[in-house]
Amino acid sequence: MKAARWHAAKDIRVEEIDEPQVTPDGVKIKVAWTGICGSDLHEYLAGPIFIPVGENHPLSHDKAPITMGHEYSGEIVELGKDVTGFAIGDKVAVEPIYSCGKCDACREDIYNLCKDLGFVGLSGGAGGFAAYSVVPARMVHKMPDGLSLEQGALVEPAAVALHAVRVSTIKAGDTAAVFGAGPIGLLVVEALRAAGAAQIYVVEPSEERRAKAMELGATRAMDPTDTDVVAEIRAATGSGVNVAFEVTGVPQVLAQVIDSTRHEGQALIVSIWETEASFQPNTVVLSERQIKGTIGYRNVYPAVMELMTRGYFQAEKLVTKRIELDDIVAEGFDVLSSEKSQVKILVRAPS
Repeated sequence: MKAARWHAAKDIRVEEIDEPQVTPDGVKIKVAWTGICGSDLHEYLAGPIFIPVGENHPLSHDKAPITMGHEYSGEIVELGKDVTGFAIGDKVAVEPIYSCGKCDACREDIYNLCKDLGFVGLSGGAGGFAAYSVVPARMVHKMPDGLSLEQGALVEPAAVALHAVRVSTIKAGDTAAVFGAGPIGLLVVEALRAAGAAQIYVVEPSEERRAKAMELGATRAMDPTDTDVVAEIRAATGSGVNVAFEVTGVPQVLAQVIDSTRHEGQALIVSIWETEASFQPNTVVLSERQIKGTIGYRNVYPAVMELMTRGYFQAEKLVTKRIELDDIVAEGFDVLSSEKSQVKILVRAPS
């Protein structure tokens, strides 16, 4: 079958590999759609970050070259002999987290903080940029009737956003800022709406993405290249927002995120970073602010799909391009690297 495999930074190849074989506890999925994630783009431009090179990942038992793709959906075509609760033909969204089940975090059911955390399609395994994928049955979630397989490919990134909002201190009626209106930032805007945020300020240099943020429910979208966004946010809110979400991974933005919050406010870091970032600690100390990080998601897929059935996280508002697997580098990764007007690009699996 065809698969897009990461060999090194700037070296992703569409090549022929063997179809994965179902395992006793696994399901084989005919992949339908897979999204290109910001994490995938980081791996393409500056990896390896999550991708194991040289030594196998302790849970996937795999190393580069690996089949990429972790935001995906499809239809079950084969069940392992020990699998119950699923049937051939079920439409599913994949929750691609590798966790050991044994460390302190896993025993506390905080499995996204597993000491050996990994992701199918980043840490190895049969990722979604292929015709077929095999994953443990525990990683798949049946999709509600009425949700399309395109929607299924958005469950994973929407889960990142909803989890970020859930672990923040945001409460109904609070104010929020979102720095970065890429796919995850836009999904955070929708998750904030679902959580009852009263005002949502978005900071984003791309005009198209600012417009999309407003369409999805932002109160105001600002261009950081032509205004002092911290001053604007503080002027609009009186003393700053309750929670500011950092979704850019750009070092100089971190200080702005912190400074945009009120006293006892929270800066929540959602991005994966390629480099270090700095800030003046007194800005945290003297206002008793909090800085918190978040990774992935846990126990949130059912809630994401329920919100989708209620009109949140809709593909028609977020997907800006659909491409074939053969075109994934030129029309996918390279386009996302250069065209900030793009939001979410979905890759159609080979038939």
